[in-house]
Amino acid sequence: MKNILTCLRDAHDHSLLWVAGAVCIIGVYASLSLARHASRLEGKGRKLWAVVAIIAAGCTAWATHMIGLLAFQPGMPSGFDPLLTFTSLLFTIFGIGLAISLSIGSRDRRRRAFAGVILGLSIALLHYLGQAAYLVTGHVNWDYELIALSLIFSIPMFSFAIIVSGEKRPALRQAAAPLLLGAIALLHFCGMAALGLTFDPRIGLPPSTLPPGVIAPIVAAVSVTLLVLALLGLRFSTAARAQLARDRTRMKQLTDLAMEGLAICQGGMICSVNASLAKLVGCTQEALSGQSIGVILPEISLESLSEHQEQDGGLLNQEGIKIPVRLLCKTVMIGSSKHTVVAIRDQRDRLRTEQKMRTLAFTDTLTGLANRLQFNQSLSSQCDRTYEASEHFALILLDLDRFKFVNDTFGHAMGDELLKRVGKRLSACAANGTMIARLGGDEFAVIVDVADAENVAEKIVDLLERPFLINGSVIDIAASVGIAISPIDGNNPSLLSRSADLALYSAKGSGGNTYRYFEREMSDKAHARQQLELDLRRALIREEFEVYYQPQVDPLDGRYQGAEALVRWRHPDRGMVAPMDFIPLAEEIGLICPLGEWVLRVACEEAAGWAPHLTVAVNLSSVQLRDSALSERVMQILEETGLPASRLELEITETAFIQDEALTYETLHALRALGVRISMDDFGTGYSSLSYLRRFPFNKIKIDKSFVRQVPEDRDSVAIIQAVTSLAVKLGMTVTVEGVETPEQQAFTVTEGCNQIQGYLISRPIDSNALRALFKEAMQSAA
Repeated sequence: MKNILTCLRDAHDHSLLWVAGAVCIIGVYASLSLARHASRLEGKGRKLWAVVAIIAAGCTAWATHMIGLLAFQPGMPSGFDPLLTFTSLLFTIFGIGLAISLSIGSRDRRRRAFAGVILGLSIALLHYLGQAAYLVTGHVNWDYELIALSLIFSIPMFSFAIIVSGEKRPALRQAAAPLLLGAIALLHFCGMAALGLTFDPRIGLPPSTLPPGVIAPIVAAVSVTLLVLALLGLRFSTAARAQLARDRTRMKQLTDLAMEGLAICQGGMICSVNASLAKLVGCTQEALSGQSIGVILPEISLESLSEHQEQDGGLLNQEGIKIPVRLLCKTVMIGSSKHTVVAIRDQRDRLRTEQKMRTLAFTDTLTGLANRLQFNQSLSSQCDRTYEASEHFALILLDLDRFKFVNDTFGHAMGDELLKRVGKRLSACAANGTMIARLGGDEFAVIVDVADAENVAEKIVDLLERPFLINGSVIDIAASVGIAISPIDGNNPSLLSRSADLALYSAKGSGGNTYRYFEREMSDKAHARQQLELDLRRALIREEFEVYYQPQVDPLDGRYQGAEALVRWRHPDRGMVAPMDFIPLAEEIGLICPLGEWVLRVACEEAAGWAPHLTVAVNLSSVQLRDSALSERVMQILEETGLPASRLELEITETAFIQDEALTYETLHALRALGVRISMDDFGTGYSSLSYLRRFPFNKIKIDKSFVRQVPEDRDSVAIIQAVTSLAVKLGMTVTVEGVETPEQQAFTVTEGCNQIQGYLISRPIDSNALRALFKEAMQSAA
């Protein structure tokens, strides 16, 4: 260390050392500036200026070294070996070029460290080869320890300088030049201190030796060239910075127009942000510029972002709140530098919208309960868990008794409000974690533990039985509840739901306002009903139905006045099926209209062949009366069969008026306009109202057989028949009494002035052949 300081203090021209330092600084700046300029170009221009930068770097090292040698004052004549001197320059340029080729554009620190080692060895070769070219009139001795120390300390400095030159952080990159200068200075002064010279006048300089006065102008020319190149590099750098500033300003103006947040980054540092991103973060644009992108995106690195592929992330705002965002990056050239533009889209509105959509997709909008879709998914998941863990659970299905009455009487708005109230009561009676859903209409479902099933069902029945006060009206309903246990009553959603449904219908069939557990017999009944339905549909196609007739006579003289047509079903396996077993089913499944039309057509065809004074009575279902085209069909059948309208009597029950009074009114008047007679059947057994007799165009009242069974013994039955008969006479209607089975009952009808009777006393229902024979026999007897 003392030799180095002594060499620096006593053996050098300090003014030339300052020149050497200045040339080194200028040359390094020129080399780096030209290298950056080359990196901004493309094609041949890039290669040309890269070569110039490499040559400048080599000349900088060579000129600095040579000026240092010229500053050395050995105290004896000296000179330079021309071959070694210029060979050192070539080796330096080659070594620096190789080092730059390895390090430029590389992100691998190990590669850059290796390039630094090559650079250090090249500069060391320059120094010691140059010193070997330094000739004196005397002897030269080397201090190899100093040489080794110079290499040990300077080469790592060169390597470290090249490493930091490729770092992203500007502060680290700025340390590269001072490290290079220090390494070069260390090599020079260690090398000079290691050089020991002994004057010997016997040793002369070779003839080819270049004296310092010759080499100095060459070094000066190289130094001036480096100064020119430095000025040129300064111009390039100034122009590049101006262009970069213009490009960034233009980019900032464009990004400020974007609705989503944009950050322009270089090397992981934020160059600028737009107003949208600043607003999202909650600070100014200036405050974000210069910060690391990791400050606002702590979980994301730019290297992990793929171009053209969006990625979810979290943005940290000024208040420390994490905001869900969507990220997309794109590499762009701003000026001559690569920048990364990160698009940051706030996802809070989208996530809220998606959540709302999920809620709408899985929630019943009227009651706020789960809807059928969510229920089906939950039921399926519950069945899967039950299958895997062998755990049981209960499915409860319920619908509201008399809900249709509420809708028809109070309107659908009142019905919707009632459903909301029902949903609240169901939520109150179910435990936490219980799935409650509205499946549609007035049908609800509950999934509970088996142990809670009965308790929940009892609560449901009790709560829904209590009156509802809605808009000043007291609404009384009830609930029918069915319970099925998984996997006992069904090991999949479909079977389990079917079992609960059957239990529900059993509860409803028991009068409602109760609950029932599923039982195997329910499944058997349902299967029997399904089979009956299938047979009924086939029967209509195969024409298994027959029309029977029950004669109607004048009670006074016993003369036949006509007959009532009655449908019968002759099943190929079950034999004759009673009407009460299939007529309600036909109404329920929509077969009553085609069946009723078939009966009407057959009855009219048969009656057309009877005596002209005989009439035929055909029953109409309330479902048929709701058909607005009924009168047209009746007229068509009468025309096709040739039966006069006056000989056709259509019978309807009082329940038909309840369904749609206005439509029934129009239909009956249309039928009367055809000339068809209208009869009220089973009068007194339904929702009897005298206003019906006044408003609707009836020709006849038929008194039900339930009032006839106990006459003339039962005074109440006698009084009712007398009252109805008297009322009919005053309204201009005829009276038919059904169910007459004894001579006493017939005598009573005569006494009361009834116009017509039918019953087992006259004849049981018979087929068309037997009826024609009966009519024929009666005509022959009369003749």
